[in-house]
Amino acid sequence: MNEQDFLAGYDPSAYPATAITVDVVALTIREGALHLLLIRRGQPPYQGHWALPGGFVQPDEDLATGARRELAEETGLGGDRLRRVHLEQLASYGAPDRDPRMRIVSVAHLAFAPDLPDPVADSDADEAGWLPVTALPSRELAFDHARIVDDGLERARSKLEYTPLAARFLGPEFTIAELRGVYETVWGHPLHAGNFHRKVLSVPGFVESTGGNTERGGARGGPRARLYRAGDARLLHPALLRPAREETIR
Repeated sequence: MNEQDFLAGYDPSAYPATAITVDVVALTIREGALHLLLIRRGQPPYQGHWALPGGFVQPDEDLATGARRELAEETGLGGDRLRRVHLEQLASYGAPDRDPRMRIVSVAHLAFAPDLPDPVADSDADEAGWLPVTALPSRELAFDHARIVDDGLERARSKLEYTPLAARFLGPEFTIAELRGVYETVWGHPLHAGNFHRKVLSVPGFVESTGGNTERGGARGGPRARLYRAGDARLLHPALLRPAREETIR
């Protein structure tokens, strides 16, 4: 039998049905706190529960396209703003009982960017909003989304150690103090300003000076801060380790 004949007689219904969904762990920083995008489900299953934005992958979509579509539907982002969002595949989740409707495998994605807009709930949701990560313990999430969120937060925190992706939480130009604020917010730990400044500037390609300065000095006066932009490094060497991991290595 050749391939054409085989495919002509192939019967997909001979195998158990499985659907593919995408779920998005979307993070941004608002008012100095790390926030997660959640929607309140407007229909069963788990009606009324908070959940990650997501949905079924359409027949003409690959996984990343489906994830970007779901993110766009909830945030209203499009065009260049959507393309500037950092999006990467996080992990797949396929426990047989993770969804009561049928066997559904979810391929979760991690997304983050600065200044993501207020979400607008789509037709399947009662409401949508940015929830501070610190408030998550008080929420019971639908499906296995609590596990997915935990995995996404750990991925984001670890990525900041060995990649320059912290800059993706900021605008095109930023100060070292603003960059330190991202690390402190995502890691949940205060950092020594002088040590952080020294470490950042010692990593080749992490940041580069714009040659400019802020228009004003700090809140307590003083000189204007230098402005930087993201460099061309893809990995940080040496890495910027979280305080607890740094102590362990020592």
